[in-house]
Amino acid sequence: MKRLAWALVALVGLAPAAALGAWLLIETSSAGHIYAVADEVKPAKAGLVLGSSRLIRNYVANPFFRNRIEAAADLFKAGKVEYLIVSGNQARGGRPRGGYDEPADMRDALIAAGVPAARIYRDYAGFRTLDSIVRAKEVFGQDRVIVVSQPFHLARALFLAHWRGLDDDGFAAKDPPLRFGVRTRLREIAARGAAVLDILVGTEPRYLGTPVQLGVDAPT
Repeated sequence: MKRLAWALVALVGLAPAAALGAWLLIETSSAGHIYAVADEVKPAKAGLVLGSSRLIRNYVANPFFRNRIEAAADLFKAGKVEYLIVSGNQARGGRPRGGYDEPADMRDALIAAGVPAARIYRDYAGFRTLDSIVRAKEVFGQDRVIVVSQPFHLARALFLAHWRGLDDDGFAAKDPPLRFGVRTRLREIAARGAAVLDILVGTEPRYLGTPVQLGVDAPT
C-alpha cells in the first residue's frame, strides 16, 4: 500500500510537468507559422476554418465563432485562398442535437459575409482538431492549408499538422475578451496533452470517406 501511495504521489507530481512540457512543445512547433495580418500570409489553395458553435449558453452569440468567420472572410477577400473548408460536426457535448450544425452555420455566416457559396466546402467529420487537419489532406487533397482559428487553438492545430508532415500555416482570428470562454481556454491545457499523446500513439481520424476535389466536385 505504501508503494502504491508513493506511486500515486509521483504521478500527481509529474502531471504539471507533463502539461507544461506539452504546452511548450506545441508553442515551439508553431512559432513563426501564425499570422495576424492577411497580407503576410503565403497563399494556399484552401483555408481550413475549425469548427465552433454559433451560440453559447442562453443563446448568446459566440464571439469565437463570429471572429473566426470574420477572419476567414478577410483571408478569402484578400485573395490568399481560393476555397474555404469549414470543418466541424453536428454534436454538442458528444451528442447529436437537432439544429446544431457547425459546418452549416459557418457556411451560412461566410455567405452572409460575402464569400460565394461555390467556394465553401463543408466537412462534417471534423469531430476533433486532429480529424479536421488530417481530412484536409486525405479527403480534400491539400498538402498545405491556411488554418483559421484563435491563436491558442492554432498552435495545437499546427503542431498536429507539422508532425503529420504538412506545411500548414495559421491565420489568427481575434481572441474574445477574457470574460468569454474561460473554460475553453482552461480546456486547452488538457487538449494539448491529448494532442501530444495522439502523436505518440498514432491516433487516426474517426472517419475519412470519399475524396473531394476542390473546384471539381460540387460543394456539399
